Amino acid sequence: MNIKKYIVINLIVISIIFLTVACSPAQNLRKESVNTVLSSDGSSITYGVRGQGDIAIVFIHCWTCNHEFWRPQIEHFSNNYKVVWVDLAGHGLSGTNRNAYTMSSFGEDVAAVVKNINADNVILVGHSMGGPVAIEAAKEIGSKVIGIVGVDTFYTPFAYPKIEAEIQEFLKPFELDFKGSSEHMVRSMFTPTANQELVNSIVRQMSVASPDMGVSAMYEIFRWNAKNNPHDLDMQAEKLRNINAAPTGNETALHKSVHLIPGVGHFVAQVKPNEFNRELSLIIDEYQKH
Repeated sequence: MNIKKYIVINLIVISIIFLTVACSPAQNLRKESVNTVLSSDGSSITYGVRGQGDIAIVFIHCWTCNHEFWRPQIEHFSNNYKVVWVDLAGHGLSGTNRNAYTMSSFGEDVAAVVKNINADNVILVGHSMGGPVAIEAAKEIGSKVIGIVGVDTFYTPFAYPKIEAEIQEFLKPFELDFKGSSEHMVRSMFTPTANQELVNSIVRQMSVASPDMGVSAMYEIFRWNAKNNPHDLDMQAEKLRNINAAPTGNETALHKSVHLIPGVGHFVAQVKPNEFNRELSLIIDEYQKH
């Protein structure tokens, strides 16, 4: 074959391959609509919307985390539903105008987003701290909320400190060494078999959060649980479902609303995304039948 003709043919083939890859769905994975809205105290809250559907699934991250922790769920569920992610005030891409990071103020962040996009048939999914935030957001949003899913936050074996002295004692190491104490606590939340690269990534992201925000939010988590749990859980019983960790696989559900995922620690959705997505899909199907 003529060498010039050979080169031309190969250049055409390479161009076709390049265009095919460049236009593949993988290149469009993160093309969600990203916007901001002001919360009740003027904090600028960043959120994203992706996918379409009659149901809006709102993912609420945990303490010192951000929306990227939900990335496997955003990718999966946006194929069939409208998916909304939120960075709470002082987290991720969001700003903050507050000194006290209460669960009710975080709930107002979520409510501001839901109202701004005028979402109906809302399912709030909250991991850890995101659980109380979801409960508070539901109070603000009202009847548009058809479901609340707590992720390793309610009906777990963890005993929250309840009285002020216990809370202050728990917080003391974080006030003295926020980064080191955060790293130690977060590492303890994984099973020995968890992927260490993932563990290190999560630990790294959480331990560099603002210490002032982190300590305040942790204090407010404990205060919320001491004052509102179980009353608020009882009030939301018809809508509330839970996906919890079963680290050894021998645990039993502490409430009829709990779905257990064996062999995983606190970061259920991140360590076992496929298993989590399957359980959440079953719960969504249940909501749709009512």
